Amino acid sequence: MKLLAGNSNPPLAKAIADYLESPLIKASVKRFADEEIFVEVHENVRGQDMFVIQSTSYPANDNMMELLIMIDTLRRASAKRITAVLPYFGYARQDRKPGPRTPISAKLVANLITEAGADRVLTMDLHAGQIQGFFDIPTDNLWAAPVMAADIQARYGSKDLTIVSPDVGGVVRARSLAKRLDNAPLAIVDKRRERAGESEVMNIIGDVEGQVCILVDDIVDSGGTLCNAAAAMKEQGAKEVLAYCSHGVLSGAAEARVSKSELTELVVTDSIHHEGMIDSDKIRKLTIAPLFGEAISRIADESSVSSLFD
Repeated sequence: MKLLAGNSNPPLAKAIADYLESPLIKASVKRFADEEIFVEVHENVRGQDMFVIQSTSYPANDNMMELLIMIDTLRRASAKRITAVLPYFGYARQDRKPGPRTPISAKLVANLITEAGADRVLTMDLHAGQIQGFFDIPTDNLWAAPVMAADIQARYGSKDLTIVSPDVGGVVRARSLAKRLDNAPLAIVDKRRERAGESEVMNIIGDVEGQVCILVDDIVDSGGTLCNAAAAMKEQGAKEVLAYCSHGVLSGAAEARVSKSELTELVVTDSIHHEGMIDSDKIRKLTIAPLFGEAISRIADESSVSSLFD
């Protein structure tokens, strides 16, 4: 087993390598003057079980192209098996046709990864579970819920907790976390989205009065949905509102929006690396390196990955 990392998330790649006690192989990922990407692996990988660690986060197209070229490099270097490890799978929100003459880009990206030469995919908290079916190769979709549940238990376990889904589509995710927290009560935010990137909270379904409310979502991008939901729950008498999200995209003014919101804290995983330090006391990161490290180890040993979540 050997690990190769691109430039999208060096800290997470190193943490996974440290967990596995297997250093990243030496490779160069460079750019020509016209921004063409060039990859060269400096170690023998013939017959090796290779894991390529690369989140396809911002800049999504550059990181995606890096991933495809790294996979092609390993395939042409006679690697035995290539697993694309995508802590964050970009383009996942384009998983259906919202209207006529629109693409299903998540399927296109799945095809590209397969055609590049990947034999399997390892990712976490896909935006929609059916995206697994877009791949024609084995795909393991890990859950961040155990990592989040452990953190919530350690910090807020003795308080009256209510798990909240920010929309109807996230109820399954919220219910899964609620079960891990001794079947905590569940609430749902009824929201109407007028246009992409904007949301308007309409109603809270469930009793949140006097509760410590924990919003659960897979992606926080602009932060508008979570901030509006937090304000609505405060109006309904919630004692405190926190948010736990798997992938902190945090684009544009998201950081400032969260800082000024009713949220006590926003917790995200380190699936996405931010070039600039997050300058907000309200935003905290949880590491998923042990989760991915253990999953990689089990794939290499041909043992069960699903038992991680029993």
